[in-house]
Amino acid sequence: MMKKILSSNKKLKRICFCLILTMFLSLTLSSCNQKSESKTKKTTFSNSITVLNYGKYIDENMIKKFEKETGIHVKYEEYESPEEMYTKYKSGSINYDIICTSEYIIQKLMSENEIKKTDFTTLKNYHNIDPKILEINRSFDRKNEYALPYFYGTLGILYDKTKVSSKDVQSWDCLWNKKYNNEIIMENSVRDTFAAALKKLNYSINDTNKKHLEKALYILERQKKHVYAYMVDETADEMIAGNAKLALCYSGEAATAMDSKESLAYSIPKEGSNVWVDSWFIPKSCKNEKNAMMFLDFICREDVATANFDYVYYASPILPVVKKQPKDVLNNEAVFPSKETLKNCEIFTMQDQKTTNYYSDLWMKLKAY
Repeated sequence: MMKKILSSNKKLKRICFCLILTMFLSLTLSSCNQKSESKTKKTTFSNSITVLNYGKYIDENMIKKFEKETGIHVKYEEYESPEEMYTKYKSGSINYDIICTSEYIIQKLMSENEIKKTDFTTLKNYHNIDPKILEINRSFDRKNEYALPYFYGTLGILYDKTKVSSKDVQSWDCLWNKKYNNEIIMENSVRDTFAAALKKLNYSINDTNKKHLEKALYILERQKKHVYAYMVDETADEMIAGNAKLALCYSGEAATAMDSKESLAYSIPKEGSNVWVDSWFIPKSCKNEKNAMMFLDFICREDVATANFDYVYYASPILPVVKKQPKDVLNNEAVFPSKETLKNCEIFTMQDQKTTNYYSDLWMKLKAY
């Protein structure tokens, strides 16, 4: 009887020991799995990149291509205006690794020490960039160490050749011509619209003289009764539909409209205009600089730049893309502005806060007029 009891106790001890061992192993494995998952999460984070760009400003297939080639996950976000981008970035809610925007916002961020100084010459495909576009960027980025050119173009006049003479559009005066009453589209943008007015008055688009700006406001107020609408993204569609004869318009949008309607043409007035260069930069918030540089190198690659050019249809600074374009595209000022045109254009420079506020006040007065 005693043996049976002892034997039973031994069995019970074995069962208890096995249960304890099973529980211990289960906890150990669970801990290992958690550590493994934690490592995986860290790896996923370090193997990603967060990009902020204008809307419809890249062929989405190229993002997928980059992810497939590198294994780097792209978190891609879009915005509408440079001012929106600035607010989004400055909020600090997201750590962006790469951002593309207009040169005057880049200048502002440079002055605020928000951009990482970068040696872009280490990129394998850096040699593809047109030196003349790098030279334009040197007007605000002296050593080309803050901004990498992506697309460029001009501000001009999109018009219907069957309704407007080519002679008229040689000057900004045409946007104030009474014979085009209620058939003129202006940009719903303070700097663009004031640029046209300042150039009409033979002033610089970067003029900060209050008397000159007040003159610009005065002629814009007188023009307003002849304006069909102030627009941004709808200009091309309205011109294609024939709802207006003239439009203050960016070159890339003009080129797209011209492809859809043969009677449309683009002109940069003799007084000169704005040349812009949208560029990529690496912000101080960047957490994955190595991946960011890989993405920028990818963007400068011929096949990728070609796909993006075909999709966006703005002038590409990538020389191999330019060289394989047919003559009719190269000679189209709405796509590739000539050297003479570029010489007669200015890049927007950064405004101090006082000037920005003054421009905003003038814009509100114009809208309320």
